Amino acid sequence: MPTITVNNADIYYEDSAPNDTKKPVIVFAHGLLWSSQMYDKQVEHFQTDYRCIAFDFRGQGQSQVTKSGYDMETLTEDTLGLLAALGIDKCHFVGLSMGGFVAQRIALKRPELLLSLTLLETSADPEDPKNIPQYRKLVKAIRWLGMKRVSNKVMPIMFGSTFLADKLRKSDRKQWLTMLQSNRKGGVVKATMGVIERTGTYEQLSEITTPTLIVVGDEDAATPYAKSERMHFAIAGSKLAIIKGAGHTSTVEEPDQVNQVLRQFLESCA
Repeated sequence: MPTITVNNADIYYEDSAPNDTKKPVIVFAHGLLWSSQMYDKQVEHFQTDYRCIAFDFRGQGQSQVTKSGYDMETLTEDTLGLLAALGIDKCHFVGLSMGGFVAQRIALKRPELLLSLTLLETSADPEDPKNIPQYRKLVKAIRWLGMKRVSNKVMPIMFGSTFLADKLRKSDRKQWLTMLQSNRKGGVVKATMGVIERTGTYEQLSEITTPTLIVVGDEDAATPYAKSERMHFAIAGSKLAIIKGAGHTSTVEEPDQVNQVLRQFLESCA
C-alpha cells in the first residue's frame, strides 16, 4: 500500500502505471467521507490509455489522521506535494465535491500543472449558511455516537433517489454504507469541519483559463444544478454536463455516463 509523506502527513495513493512516463496522467481527488475508491470505475475504464492516480485526503481513507491541516488550503498543499513527489508536472485533474474545492484552488494557484480541470458535484461558494447548523449537528453526532449511528442519514445526502431505490443495486448500497461506516471518527470530524468552514473561490473563477468540464447529477441534493451552472457561467469556455439518475456521487451511481462524458472531454483537450 503506497504512501508518501508530504506536508507532514502520510498520504495513501494508488498509481495505475508508476513506471510509465509516456501516458498522460489523470489525478482523481475524492469527496468528503469517501476515499480513492469512489473512482474505481473510472480508473478501470481509463487506465489503458492514461496513468491514473487516485489518493486519499488526510484523515480519510487510508491516509493519516493528523491533528490539524484540514482546511482547503492545506489540502491543496498536500495535493501539490503529492504531485511533486511523484514527479507529475502536467495532469488532467478530476475533483468531486471536496476534491473539487481543492481542484479549483490548484487551477488558480498552479495552472501550469493542469492539462484540464473536471469539477464534479461541487461548488465555488462557501457552505450555505442554512446548511451549517445541520452539518454541525452531524459533526456532533459523529463525535458522540460514531459514524455507524449516523450513516443512514448521510446516504440520502450522498446518493440520489434512483440509486437508493434500485432493487438491483442493493449490494452496491450495502458496500458503500459499510465504507461510510468504516470512516475513522477523528479524521471525519476534522475533515467535515474543514468543508463547513471553507472560503469560496467564486470571485476568482474568471481567472481560470484551463479547459474545464463541470459535471452534476440531476438528483444532486448536496450541490444542486444551480451551483454548477453558476461556475459554468464564471469560467470562460467551460463545458457543463448533466448525469441523469445520479445524485452527489455520480462516479459510483452512473459510472458509464461519467466515463463517456469525461472521455469526450479529455479527447477534446488532446
